[in-house]
Amino acid sequence: MPPRIVYLATADARGHLMRAQLLTHALRAAGAQVQVLTTSDEGARFLAGFGIDAPVLSRHYAVQFDHEQNMLRRETDRNVAHYMFRPERMLRDVVRLRGWFRDADLVVNDSFHPALLFMGWLPGWRRKVVHVYGASLRHALQTNFRGRMPGPIAKVFGGIVAWQIDRSRARIEHDFAYDAPQHDGRGGHRLATPIAVVAPAYGEEDSATRPAAVYLNPHFEEPALADGLEQGLAAAGLPAHLVGEGYAHRPHWHARDEHWIETAARGAFIVSAPGMAALSIAAVYRKPILLLLTDQPEQAINAGRATQLGLAHRVVVWRGDAQKFARAVTAAAGELLALPESATNAAQGRQGAIDRLQHWVTLLSALVAPPSR
Repeated sequence: MPPRIVYLATADARGHLMRAQLLTHALRAAGAQVQVLTTSDEGARFLAGFGIDAPVLSRHYAVQFDHEQNMLRRETDRNVAHYMFRPERMLRDVVRLRGWFRDADLVVNDSFHPALLFMGWLPGWRRKVVHVYGASLRHALQTNFRGRMPGPIAKVFGGIVAWQIDRSRARIEHDFAYDAPQHDGRGGHRLATPIAVVAPAYGEEDSATRPAAVYLNPHFEEPALADGLEQGLAAAGLPAHLVGEGYAHRPHWHARDEHWIETAARGAFIVSAPGMAALSIAAVYRKPILLLLTDQPEQAINAGRATQLGLAHRVVVWRGDAQKFARAVTAAAGELLALPESATNAAQGRQGAIDRLQHWVTLLSALVAPPSR
């Protein structure tokens, strides 16, 4: 009988959903049965664009952001507390998940949904749960209350979260810059963030006509930010392929583009917030990237790692002034365009993406087997 996998992908941002659809298609091609669940109607529609039917588990849990993608910490704390302690919310989801657990050989939690954090440390359920998360996300979660609560309380919170995570069947920490797979022998694994495989035809266009490939996640809705970005790229003399659900009503923007990664791999450079997926595309396909930074703790960590690891990038910070932002975008774009072309060819980038996906399929397939006693 083929292995049965349930994959819960939170819809806070689209990176979790992209990872879910990539792995679902790859696992199904390897013979597994995969059922994806998500946490919002918008997330379900996004996955449907990739041929994935994903029921919505709950519409009550979500990290809260403002229209400039600044994380709202108090609102997020309040939302999570309401979700966890109101019985018609998390308890209801746990009851629903029991049915999914019954028929599943493996349950993937991407990334840190509270119901599966709870179920992932309890006997009977924990042996099926695998937590998938970016290295920066776990750090941000465990240090969530640092500086906002007395030190001992913040430390206790971080310790409880770490204990819950580490009780599960396995943990897969991913990062845009990881190389060969690693494991610690205690259920902890490190893999490179998976990305889509692009046909090796990019890089042949005239460099003067290649666009900047822009992707902004749905939390970006501020009109002035989009104005500044458009003006800045135009002043740099660049065409732009603009994707962002929050700006779908604007001329020349698309709500979504299932083939955006192909444009990114062919384009002059990438423009995105510093999420793991965008950084992984830049790393594998050797594309410069302009990182749009707001008050988002996980992504601030990612931007710092991009600097430490020498990824070809520039950072622009949105501070509410469209004209200053436009000038910063123009300057950063000019610097990225002046960088020498990467020596990595299309075939190498494609093979790197194939290798990343295969490592995930191999590991998740192996985890389906009963754990050794």
